[in-house]
Amino acid sequence: MLVVDDDEVIRQLIAVNLSLEGFDVSTATDGQDCLERVLDVMPDVITLDVMMPYLDGWVTAERLRADEATSHIKVVLITARAQDDDKRRGMGIGVDAYLTKPFDPAELIQVVRDLAALARS
Repeated sequence: MLVVDDDEVIRQLIAVNLSLEGFDVSTATDGQDCLERVLDVMPDVITLDVMMPYLDGWVTAERLRADEATSHIKVVLITARAQDDDKRRGMGIGVDAYLTKPFDPAELIQVVRDLAALARS
């Protein structure tokens, strides 16, 4: 599990909630950090903020999907951008789920649990 968010509070909130559910969690501070760490971590699921400095979530998700080594990893976009166009863009990239901030931690856990099960099957 790789949690990517430039906001330390949100990153830690997500990481702690998922850790308490038994997930082995690593974190990254932005899209570039994610791409540099993903092959070392090889997570089943990545939670990915959209609005981040250096490399945003859109471009990060596109690069994850375009790389044969990471294209299979399940991606959950978590963002304050709740417009239909944003959701369509995420689904067009091929993300597996799209949650808007503020998110319900229980919903996030269920989405990640379901995607992790899919990744392992």
